Order: sequence, then C-alpha cells, then structure tokens
Amino acid sequence: MQRWRGLEDIPQDWGRSVVTIGSYDGVHRGHQLIIKHAVDRARELDVPAVVVTFDPHPSEVVRPGSHPPLLAPHHRRAELMGELGVDAVLILPFTTEFSKLSPADFVVKVLVDKLHARAVVEGPNFRFGHKAAGNVEFLAQQGETYDFDVEVVDLYLTGSAGGGEPFSSTLTRRLVAEGDMTGAAEILGRPHRVEGVVVRGAQRGRELGFPTANVEALPHTAVPADGVYAGWLHADGEAMPAAISVGTNPQFDGTERTVEAYAIDRVGLDLYGLHVAVDFLDFVRGQAKFDSLEGLMAQMADDVKRCRQLVADAGTEER
Repeated sequence: MQRWRGLEDIPQDWGRSVVTIGSYDGVHRGHQLIIKHAVDRARELDVPAVVVTFDPHPSEVVRPGSHPPLLAPHHRRAELMGELGVDAVLILPFTTEFSKLSPADFVVKVLVDKLHARAVVEGPNFRFGHKAAGNVEFLAQQGETYDFDVEVVDLYLTGSAGGGEPFSSTLTRRLVAEGDMTGAAEILGRPHRVEGVVVRGAQRGRELGFPTANVEALPHTAVPADGVYAGWLHADGEAMPAAISVGTNPQFDGTERTVEAYAIDRVGLDLYGLHVAVDFLDFVRGQAKFDSLEGLMAQMADDVKRCRQLVADAGTEER
C-alpha cells in the first residue's frame, strides 16, 4: 500500500481511482463499511482505492485547543485500511490555508486534478470544504461536471455499546474515557490500543516484583479511565498477555497519569526505548490506595491472576 503525505507525493502518472474522504479515527466498524464499499467498487472498475484523511484533526485548526483524543495514530489507521484492501492513503496536512478551500476548489485540486476520481464513496453526513459547506448533494453535482460517480453508504450500526447508540468515533472515545473496553471493542471490531515508547519510570513495579513497561503515549491519545485492565503488550512482533495499570499511582502520591503494562509470566524483558502497543481487553478494577504496601502487593497478585484468566478466555480474538 502506498502512503502519501500531501498532494505533491501523488505520482505524476496516477490514473483514475475510487476515493473516500474522512478522518476515519479508529477505523471503526461503521468506517469499515464505507472503506470496504470503496475497495469493492475499485475492484469492479479495476482501479486503485484511495483514502484521503487529514493531519492534524481539522477541529484543531478550526478551533485551536479542541483536538479530540485519538483512537488510532495515522500509521495504525493506514495498517487497518491496508487490511481492508486500500491501495493508497493520502494524508493531507490540514492548515489554516487549506481549511479555507471552498468545496468546489477541494473537488478540483484533490479529486479531479490529483486523484482523477472515477467514484467517490462517503457516508450520508459527509461535509467538506470551507466551513463544512460541501455535502454529498453538492459532491454529486460536481461529479456530473467532472465525470465521477458519488455513492453514499449508510455507516450507522448499533449494538449493545453505549446503550444502543449508533457507532461513532465520538461514542468510542466516551466509552474509552469511561473504561468500557468491551463497548469500545464492539464498535472498533478489536481492542482499543495505546501506543508509545517505553521510558524509565520510578522502578517501583520492579521493586515489588511486577516490572512494568512505562509507555509514554503518543500525543492526543485516547487513554482509558484510571484503573487496572487485562490486555496485551505488543513488542518486537510478539503479543504478550498483560496486566495494565492506568493512573497516577496514588499509593505513592503520584500526580502524573501513566500507562504501565506488566507482561505476565515474562522475566528479563528489556523494552526501554522500544515503540510498543498496549491493547485493552477488559476492565478489572478502579484505581485505589491501600492501607499498606503488603495490601497493595496482594492486590497486584490478584490482579495478575484475573488478567491472566481474562486473556486466556479471550483466546486468539485479539489482533
């Protein structure tokens, strides 16, 4: 799969393509419906399927300070899109200047002149261009002028997550913030993931017999609510069952929120400086302060036992 950052990265000889545009944060199951439709249409037309997305999130440029927590960084989204059959991902730097492009100019500069769109696939509420003035109806009119089809896909799925609310990135962020990892996974189609580099912490876990990887999460990451979770620690191509702690470490009067993962039953791991990923399977308990260090250690041992069982019960469902 090709990955382009900016219009200038698109090959000069790029031909016709099927395009879908959106932030697609999380590439959740609703997003997957649109992307899969675009890929299927591309296969029918024997042309590549291209996803166009933005960095940073448009809201941060339009309303500085409003950047939403991210469910997946761009490289992870590209991986997930590649698994769906996407041939190329175009990340457009979203600047103040770019935000002022009219819907008509966006169509010409991106869809017509660069991607030579044969078809554009979107959800019913898709908006684009300056002040989000463009919609699917306008896009269809432009398609008649510039020879591309517009196909609208209903991306609204519901399940038990969020009490039956339609699946969305906004709902997923809320569930993650509440620690509802089961609900988030239902929407995403996989466990929620936090990525980052392993940095040196206070080393207390090692002293207590549970050495943890202190993961410095990527900027704007959607980090789950404080507490203990079962999940997996991905490092060096290996997925290891893990007990994961999120919070400020109140036992030692901590103030900084951290994400720490203990690789269950693993000894002698040295992950410092590595980029790792932590998948959150299930919530185990909330953050707590204990009357004694012994009480904390006993609880940690119980946490590990529960996490080991939860991961075992999940089998090969994680990815």
